[in-house]
Amino acid sequence: MKTRSDVDDIQTTKTEKLLAVVLSAFLLLGAIWTYQKLDDVVRQHVSVPAYASGPAGQRLQQASGRLAQAEQERQQALGDLELRREAYRTALEARKPAQQLELEYNAAQSRLQAAEGAIAAAQADVSAARPAAEAEQQARSSRIDEALDRQRRDTFVSRLGLVAFLVVGAYGLLAWMRRRTSRWFPLAGSAVVAATVFAFVFACDYLTDYLDPFDWGIAAISGLGIAATLVTYWGIQRYLVRRLPQRRVKRRECPFCGYPVGSNVHCEGCGRDVIADCTKCETPRRVGTSYCGTCGATSGASAG
Repeated sequence: MKTRSDVDDIQTTKTEKLLAVVLSAFLLLGAIWTYQKLDDVVRQHVSVPAYASGPAGQRLQQASGRLAQAEQERQQALGDLELRREAYRTALEARKPAQQLELEYNAAQSRLQAAEGAIAAAQADVSAARPAAEAEQQARSSRIDEALDRQRRDTFVSRLGLVAFLVVGAYGLLAWMRRRTSRWFPLAGSAVVAATVFAFVFACDYLTDYLDPFDWGIAAISGLGIAATLVTYWGIQRYLVRRLPQRRVKRRECPFCGYPVGSNVHCEGCGRDVIADCTKCETPRRVGTSYCGTCGATSGASAG
């Protein structure tokens, strides 16, 4: 026959407590690694459009390049014209032959006019290409923003799902081992501790994006922690209230007040009946037991 030990009756050793703490640390380390890795996984599956310019942007860049080159040529032509004009004026004032200098001066004027015409044409090209390029840039920026928003949204949902899975799984494992009265129960507590700390990591990571941690962020985290602790404490108390009568009966105590009753029919502490008939076979049985020792039926009467 396999004998089960009640985890409430066997004290957890220091070694088990130490191993539970170590397991909590390693579980939390693995959870945080997975938490960060989800960001890379989402980026691989949700691509962001490249920042390279499209056809309209390339036309604008080419027109801007021609405009810059035309302005540079105009500066060179203007400088050359000034030199030719000074040389031509000096020759006239000195009454020297100036036919060649006049030709060079006229040629410099022609180059300046050509450069100014190229500037005007390039400016027209830039003005014509700018609206389409700006529309293209705006559309590309919109697509990039949508992709980044989707990455952030998918990452948040994935991380939230991971946190929820760990929290629910940890508490489910704790309840399952509690029902089975398993000696591995302290390690289930490690999973609960790691999941709880991991939930705080997730909350702090995203709360600071919307709240000032030195303003309302800490208060929000404190409120969540208080609420979660009170809910957990309430659940534990309900569990203890259900288990308390059975534990008192095992110790031959009154299931109502805990006073030792021994083999008495009535409690000497509160006067209530501690022996009642089974609802199925009507055999006397102790109040607070889960099953009848004669017919095996579940208890129809419970301690209140």
